[in-house]
Amino acid sequence: MLSIFRKLLHSKVGAVIGIAFLVLIALAFASGDVANNAGFGGIGGGNKVAKVGDESIDAAMLSQSATAGLDRVKQEQPTMSMRAFLSAGALDDILQDLIDRTAIAVFGKRNGIVAGNRLIDSEIATMGAFQGPDGKFSESAYRVAMQQRGISEALLRDDLSQGLIARQLLVPASFGTKLPRQLATRYAGLLQERREGTVVVLPSLVFGPKDKPTDKQLAEYYKAHTDEFIRPERRIVRYATFGEDAVKNVPAPTDAEIAARYNANKAQYQPVQRRRITQVIVPTEAAAKAVAAEVSGGTSLEKAAQEKGLSAANLEYYTKPDLAAQFSPAVADAVFAASSGALATPAKSALGWHVTRVDEVQDRKGRSLAEARPEISEQIAVEKRRAALTDLLASLEDKFDDGATLGEVAKDIGIQVQATGQVTADGKLYLDKEGKTVSETIGPVLKTAFTMEPQEPQVAETERGKTFAIYDVQEVFPSAPAPLAEIKNDVLLSYAIDKGYAAAKAAAVKMQAALKKGTSLEKAMADAGRPLPPVQRVGMSRPDLSRAQQAGREIPPPVRLMFSMAKGSTKVQAAPNRRGWFVVTLDAIKPGEVADNSPLIGATQRELGQVAGNEYAQALRKAILGDVGSEKNETAVRAVRDQLLGGPN
Repeated sequence: MLSIFRKLLHSKVGAVIGIAFLVLIALAFASGDVANNAGFGGIGGGNKVAKVGDESIDAAMLSQSATAGLDRVKQEQPTMSMRAFLSAGALDDILQDLIDRTAIAVFGKRNGIVAGNRLIDSEIATMGAFQGPDGKFSESAYRVAMQQRGISEALLRDDLSQGLIARQLLVPASFGTKLPRQLATRYAGLLQERREGTVVVLPSLVFGPKDKPTDKQLAEYYKAHTDEFIRPERRIVRYATFGEDAVKNVPAPTDAEIAARYNANKAQYQPVQRRRITQVIVPTEAAAKAVAAEVSGGTSLEKAAQEKGLSAANLEYYTKPDLAAQFSPAVADAVFAASSGALATPAKSALGWHVTRVDEVQDRKGRSLAEARPEISEQIAVEKRRAALTDLLASLEDKFDDGATLGEVAKDIGIQVQATGQVTADGKLYLDKEGKTVSETIGPVLKTAFTMEPQEPQVAETERGKTFAIYDVQEVFPSAPAPLAEIKNDVLLSYAIDKGYAAAKAAAVKMQAALKKGTSLEKAMADAGRPLPPVQRVGMSRPDLSRAQQAGREIPPPVRLMFSMAKGSTKVQAAPNRRGWFVVTLDAIKPGEVADNSPLIGATQRELGQVAGNEYAQALRKAILGDVGSEKNETAVRAVRDQLLGGPN
């Protein structure tokens, strides 16, 4: 559930320098208000959640970091709630990274590693939140952003200083690591190998209890696993859509308006002639006449130009004024004096002498006011409808500002109000068993609807220039554990899986032991005493595995496991979501062949160097923390958790 967030914290970049900007700046500017945390002063055990060396981490920073971290996760998982976020261990992850980050800063200061004011200034100048419309640092944008988020300049500079110290310490530890070519060659061969094996699946439900639990047992199970049954926030959104047809009594274009439009654009209704041409430009009149003579003798203009090391340019349609403006009046006169297919008299421009062939003549007839009337009338009618629609939208906003309800406004313009039912932030209808989503009409406003207060209608465009909506939030269902009575069947299923999961694990471990002693697979499966699915034969090469991972395809856990096993070994692996266990045996490893000059060796050498460098940085990070020392205030951490959840749990 928190894979996105954890990838952010523990990616290659994040592991090395990411902690420098993890907490206050990057996250504070993503969301939240650092200033609104005064309420943490004096909570149980003080407002310090950890002490690192002689520095402290306060509750306000941890709370702000958790809020901003949730906002980041919501960008990928819109239905994520704070309760689910914290239930998955996010607060512990965030606090640990805060501790690591502070420890590195303390260690740096102890050893004379600092970040000067100029270096900090350069970092501030490159931050997107402080840049103006021209993409450069803006003093006013800087002040506004700081004020909006309640961050003092001293706090900002201190945070950036810590981050820059972390860079200076961790980046050198990971930079330039290179492993021997012999090792890379051996590893490159592994990258081409193929592995094959067998998988036995022991489903949890097969090993589940035969009898249903009593109401008391079920209630106790539900209480112990409440966090597994958290519902996402749901909202009922009421809406009504309309288009231009909602605008009534738009006045028709008048004769005066049509005439005025015609006269204002008279040039486009006059007759005009345009010509498509091919031309060659030469430096002298003599050269132009020589080319013209060759063309008159039967040589094509293109060939005549090519023989002289020139090229003929094909030019699209020009009017005479356009051609005169582009080259010269003399060229325009010559071209428009020639007939279609003929060569014009050579003429001069600032570029040289033009030898031009008229390829096509296009005449556009002029149109009188009477002939242009239908077109002009439609143009004016469309403009009037759009203006009336704009006025309508503005009037709807005014009505909402004056306290009108969604139903009242919908009635005024003759449209029907609909409701989505309980919908989650990702557009899914929560109570629909088929997983249906809201209609495309209301989809574009859903994100805004999840930031609105109930009964505060708004106006929005849902399809550019065509469809509009008025909408509000009728009811909010906060994220919370679902009542047992409403999800009893789900809890019964979870109970059966949970109990069967433990029994399936015991059976899998017993089967593993039997196989290691030489028992046949068929007998080991029979000894499990339960009807198991047929044995699965699986195989995959490392290149196929890599391509599948890069394409984002799901790789079965047993297949992934095989690539970390020894030939002939048997391992036990849990299935996702406690659905059962796998007994995996690796039967064969077919090594790949890599030529001595294969580019794969160099690529492998570089990749292993990066991995080793990151390991060095991680080791240094842990050593620094051990040297500096840290201590957590669990009472204060629990208080932060309770505050984020809205009260003690």
